[in-house]
Amino acid sequence: MASRSPKQWWTLGLRGMAMGAADLVPGVSGGTVAFIVGIYEELLTTIGNLGIGTVRDLFREGPVETWRRYNLGFLAALGAGIVTSVALLAGLLHHLLEAHPVLLWAFFFGLVAASVPFMLREIPGQDRSPAAAALLLVGAGIAWWLTGLPPLVQGDAPLFLFASGAIAICAMILPGISGSFILVLLGAYSAVIGALKGFDLVRIAAFGGGAVSGLLGFSKGLGWVFRQHRALALALLSGFLLGSLRKLWPWKENLSLLFTHSDGRPEYLQANIAPGEHPDPQLGVAIACALAGAALVTVLGRSGRRPTSNDHG
Repeated sequence: MASRSPKQWWTLGLRGMAMGAADLVPGVSGGTVAFIVGIYEELLTTIGNLGIGTVRDLFREGPVETWRRYNLGFLAALGAGIVTSVALLAGLLHHLLEAHPVLLWAFFFGLVAASVPFMLREIPGQDRSPAAAALLLVGAGIAWWLTGLPPLVQGDAPLFLFASGAIAICAMILPGISGSFILVLLGAYSAVIGALKGFDLVRIAAFGGGAVSGLLGFSKGLGWVFRQHRALALALLSGFLLGSLRKLWPWKENLSLLFTHSDGRPEYLQANIAPGEHPDPQLGVAIACALAGAALVTVLGRSGRRPTSNDHG
């Protein structure tokens, strides 16, 4: 594997920051950003290669060779960017969700809407079959249905948190499906936040173990699908993106209070409404924000490059 230049490492860290910012907003997936900037398949391959063999090679061949062989520098740079983004932007994004929800949702609506044709363009003309079209519709239907479900309130048992971690981490690497939204939907979001705040090691370990198990297993399967049926996988993921626009529609109304998170935030059952029915639609600014999100996809897509086996190391 060829080594990246210092500039490419910094760029990879910035792409990680973009993924982290996306994952902070329920309804937006970091996997979407990973695909747009051209690192999605390398991410799947790198994670999918990890396992017991990695630990064995660490003792047999040493940390330097293991680091190089398993492309761990890629994960380290990406992870550093994600952690930095969460640390720097979590407060800002949560403030915008509270103070300017219409504008923030509009921005991400434009970003994801522009990502759909971007992803569909990756399907070669000869592979645009009826099966691909059917999977596009299936993916859109699944995401549309999921994002319309009301959040649930469930327990915080370690086994439940383990399962929630496995499911949510799979969603985080799927374009169009938000891991944080899945946690809210499962009723585990509040329990996870509470465990982190209270430093509950048992529940943190249960959730983390589920996340690691789900990530390693799912990435292997998804990586195989991409290698064997890339066009069909892209069609399905494009459908996920299309269906997720239901969650990102900027104009909503609160129907009823469902519950209050451990950090004091209320969770409402919401419904999408027309801009004219919203008390403060901010239509002009919202459209500008949506266009800004679409423009960002264009910029990221042009700056991204499709990695090959000689592009990383």
